[in-house]
Amino acid sequence: MFRMWGKIFKDNRMMKDIVIEIDEDCNRTKKVFQSLNQICLEFDLGIPMWLDSTIDEFKRHAKCRFTQDNFIEQIDFDFLELHVIEED
Repeated sequence: MFRMWGKIFKDNRMMKDIVIEIDEDCNRTKKVFQSLNQICLEFDLGIPMWLDSTIDEFKRHAKCRFTQDNFIEQIDFDFLELHVIEED
């Protein structure tokens, strides 16, 4: 099982959060993208862009933050944080 925790922060407070579980037999990259798509759908957000700094942070810590720089449209929060909490 693969579980990812998505959190929206504004003014150093968590405003929303959700845990997405993926049980499919596919590679880690597909699971990450599926989870991100589901999180953005739940939060009614556009899909953020993966910048080089975001990718590096995610590779090192299995955790990353998407700020205004990652989104095309204007966002009304400080950042969206993704955190892998379980991998099989």
